Amino acid sequence: MARRFEVDGFEILVGRSARDNDTLSIRLARPRDVWLHAAGVPGSHVIVRRPDALAVPRAVVERAAQLAVWFSKARTARGKVPVHWCEAGDVSKVRGAPAGQVRLKRHEVMRVYPPSTEPGAAGGDGRVSR
Repeated sequence: MARRFEVDGFEILVGRSARDNDTLSIRLARPRDVWLHAAGVPGSHVIVRRPDALAVPRAVVERAAQLAVWFSKARTARGKVPVHWCEAGDVSKVRGAPAGQVRLKRHEVMRVYPPSTEPGAAGGDGRVSR
């Protein structure tokens, strides 16, 4: 189902398909988890698990945003890519909408560079592990 990564002790889940994105964003994500998606392009939904409602450090959210870019059509973009992010409780499914399409009640935009190597690959920065 979802790809799993860990960054600084926080579990990050990445959808593999539009159907996985729906399951991840609507059924598995808890309201206070952090949800991310590369803006304006097809790609994976990303969830940062928030155990005990702990604050997620900015560095973890930025790394999750890079995962959202890597697992999207913006992977090869030059320059920074906008990524929408919000609490998962602000994500909803519109009845009849295609798989993977959601509505955001409110969100913020973070701009990040795409990772230079595949997340979790040997020779990467070591901060993401599968």
